[in-house]
Amino acid sequence: MDKRRLDNIRPFQPDAILLVGHGTRDPNGTTQFFELVEILRQRIAPVDLEGCLLEFQHPTIEEGWERLVQRGAKAICIAPLLLFAAGHARNDIPEIVDRCAAKTPGVAHQQCGPLSRCPQVIDVLRQRIESVAGDSSPDDSTALVMVGRGSYDVCATADMRVLSEIVAFHAGYANRAVGFYAMAEPRLPGILDQVASDPKIKRVIVQPHLLFQGRLYDSIGQLVDDARQRHPGVEFRLGDYLGPTEQIAGAIAFRALS
Repeated sequence: MDKRRLDNIRPFQPDAILLVGHGTRDPNGTTQFFELVEILRQRIAPVDLEGCLLEFQHPTIEEGWERLVQRGAKAICIAPLLLFAAGHARNDIPEIVDRCAAKTPGVAHQQCGPLSRCPQVIDVLRQRIESVAGDSSPDDSTALVMVGRGSYDVCATADMRVLSEIVAFHAGYANRAVGFYAMAEPRLPGILDQVASDPKIKRVIVQPHLLFQGRLYDSIGQLVDDARQRHPGVEFRLGDYLGPTEQIAGAIAFRALS
């Protein structure tokens, strides 16, 4: 390609971000999503921002898009608030956005990647693990189990495995494993049994990789309680979800505006 043509190519510079959350029936999870929207709004000003939800609640993607356009947006970055790229990021969200864009031909748009292995996400996970571990050091008697929601998308599950290795390495856990709640193997109950059956393991740190409070977090907590009953000689500690934090807002801004 001619160098003069390369010089004329400019990166997409959004004047607005449409943050697309998955949506949940849990009211606490919904509240936390909109708390994150407000944290991000303060961080990226004067870039405009609208939060919307793919499922279960309003505003919908269509409603969020329309609000931005009515406020004068001409270049919208679609930011999926998703941990990994799977069907929602690759198909569902782009299809809805394309329908919105067809109605407003003067508005450009571009979709950024999911949070994935952003440095800020890794930092939050390490903080959650350190918080639940307390004074316990990551020695040979302690294991870390990272828990993903699970997906039929092999790339998403592979990304979760890579993230788990990175987090465990930086947190100092030689004994580590990854399990999934659903749709992927190995499933969490089997991994908890496998880890707890090792005679040298006395403590298991279970860290869910979830954004907000919700039914899935509660269900993982129940699976951990069940493992406690099966392995009374092993201490199980459950870490917290990522939550609406400055670091997660920073990860979104990193994806959308870098």
